[in-house]
Amino acid sequence: MVQILFFIAAIGAVGGAVAVVLLRNPFFSVLALVVHMMSLSVLFLLLHAEFLAAAQLIVYVGAVMVLYLFVVSYVGGADEPIDDAGVPRFLAPVLGVSLLFVFSLAVGGSGLKLLGTRGGDLAEGFGAPADIGELLLTRFLLPFEIASYLLTVAAVGAVLLARRRRGLEPLDEAAGSRGEGAR
Repeated sequence: MVQILFFIAAIGAVGGAVAVVLLRNPFFSVLALVVHMMSLSVLFLLLHAEFLAAAQLIVYVGAVMVLYLFVVSYVGGADEPIDDAGVPRFLAPVLGVSLLFVFSLAVGGSGLKLLGTRGGDLAEGFGAPADIGELLLTRFLLPFEIASYLLTVAAVGAVLLARRRRGLEPLDEAAGSRGEGAR
């Protein structure tokens, strides 16, 4: 039963990630990212990391993805064609082949020796909130803070770009222009 659940979650995670890249509609792309994140939480459950699975659902699926859905809904642009922005067309296949090469090296290098085994023994309390909190606030504090700043900057930047694209002016300029016309 565990193997079946693993393969369902793995297919959901890989399928969701592929759908994020391939779907042209940004709204559906974010929904595919939600499927990917939910599948990752199932994989965390299979690794006996219950806290990480719950945090994945609450923080990423429940909060960050809802924020992204609101940003995508506000920004819109689903009907507009995707602009290449000057990126050469040969770059995508080159990067895809290089990613396949690196993935093949990783799978070949591991030899898949542990595929039929139970895996490594886990220490008592593996994945406990206290251990994860200690790691996040000591060893991984800088990457944790950088990720939070990047998410905030991305959301604010998307809203500002949407305002500029739609021609909305800041509230100060809108009030000033109405006041000048009344004189």
